Parts: sequence; C-alpha cells; structure tokens
Amino acid sequence: MATVKTEHPHIVRTEGVCAGDPIIKGTRIPVWAIAGWLKQGYSLQSIGEEIYPRLSLAELHDAVSYYYDHQDDIEAQLKANSPGEEEEEELEERRKQWAKLTQKDAGPSSSS
Repeated sequence: MATVKTEHPHIVRTEGVCAGDPIIKGTRIPVWAIAGWLKQGYSLQSIGEEIYPRLSLAELHDAVSYYYDHQDDIEAQLKANSPGEEEEEELEERRKQWAKLTQKDAGPSSSS
C-alpha cells in the first residue's frame, strides 16, 4: 500500500485505506468524518475528548485545515459516506426498536 503525503503534515492518502480518501496519519479516520462531526455542531475539543480521544488537537486542526483547502472534494466524500433519507428512516426505526428492547430489559425484576 502506497502512502502519499499531502501539504498537511498530519494528513495522508493511503491506497486501499478508506477508499484512498485523505485520513489522519497513522489512523483510518478520514478527514470527511471530522468535517461531518463539525457540521453537526461538535467542537474540535469535544470531538477530541468524546469521539476520537487518541487524536491530538493538532491532528484535528490539521484535518479541518485540509477540509477548508479541499472543501469541494471533502463535501463530496462526506455526502458519499452519509446515509440518505431512506437509510436515515431505517436507522431511526432501528433506534426505536432498540429503545423498546432495552426498556423491556430494564424493567423490574421478579423475585422468587
């Protein structure tokens, strides 16, 4: 697998990893994923603390910088990797089913 450096020190492209999309060096975390979390309202600090705790703020900032330098490409990757409306509805239905199942399991236990 050939790894290609980019003009951003923490961002590379590796053939066969994440479809060759730009990723954070040493991970399989694509830049589009970081951009997606940002677009959902997460701060870089919360992304680093809650979602990708092994990433440094420098790596996250570099991913955002790469996103802004290549915004059209990253937006296309984000769209290609995001669920469509039909998939969103299916996911919501699965969430509801899961909630019902876990609610049943959390019910009062009977003692014998």
